[in-house]
Amino acid sequence: MNLRQLEHLLAVAETGSFSRAAEQLHLTQSALSRSIRMLEDDLDARLIDRMGKRNELTPLGEAVATRARRLVFEAAELRRNAELLKKGNTGEIRVGLGSGPGAMLMTPFLIHIAQQHPEVRVHVARGSIEVQLLQLRQRTLDALVIDTRGLVPAPDLRIERVSEMRAGFVCRRGHPLLAAAKKKKGVSFDDVLRYPLASTPLVEEVTQILIQHFGPRANPQQAVSLRCEEIASLIETVRVSDAIFLGIVTAARSGLETGELVELVTTPPLLSGTRFAIVTLVGRTEAPSMALFREFVAERLHD
Repeated sequence: MNLRQLEHLLAVAETGSFSRAAEQLHLTQSALSRSIRMLEDDLDARLIDRMGKRNELTPLGEAVATRARRLVFEAAELRRNAELLKKGNTGEIRVGLGSGPGAMLMTPFLIHIAQQHPEVRVHVARGSIEVQLLQLRQRTLDALVIDTRGLVPAPDLRIERVSEMRAGFVCRRGHPLLAAAKKKKGVSFDDVLRYPLASTPLVEEVTQILIQHFGPRANPQQAVSLRCEEIASLIETVRVSDAIFLGIVTAARSGLETGELVELVTTPPLLSGTRFAIVTLVGRTEAPSMALFREFVAERLHD
């Protein structure tokens, strides 16, 4: 029995097919079958029931696969440890960013690395939480920075809270609603709905908060007319139109500081925010260079 044979067993278990597993492993199907047979001979028991095109693990096969996953994971971590120790503080940072963190961190972090740490390679991925969690579990990403309100906790995930950030409404300077907001010390949600509302896709928890604050008309499925994952695009749209941004106020920090954008006060005020966290895999060895990213996130991701 060897580690390679266990990897072959896991590939068949995950794909349910010798042909697909062989393709994934870059082996011929006969070589894969021979490897599995040798493992079964070593254990003197059948591990896979071959039923035509269907291949299922036997009860013993399931037990072996469970232990094999741990062994294969630990072996991969040993190789990774050795590689990281040789690289020291150089190496690669591979992270996934949710829409909010992406708007506030991505460009500044790339500039920071290019200027201060040119020896470090950086890969930043964007996308839905579901896609990024898959990439994390496939080990093509080392960490995520996301809003945990859209995250279902799991035993293989380490969730480290970073910050809570306030949400609100932002519009351009000179927006027709600003005069009314100043006069009445706030505008109603009905006033807001007279203009295009721009937002990223919102999780169910946020939807319920909006409905509790402003009533059924605040359901984002009906209220939001401009929706995309990229906050920077939404904010640029708000800057040159009468659209109103709903989201993390700090994401519009640059425009707010220059005065091009203004936070729009509503009545009642929106008492909501985000809960950002760094998410990694339990047991996964972290590259030394990831300390640079953690430090940057702690410095930048706050109101």
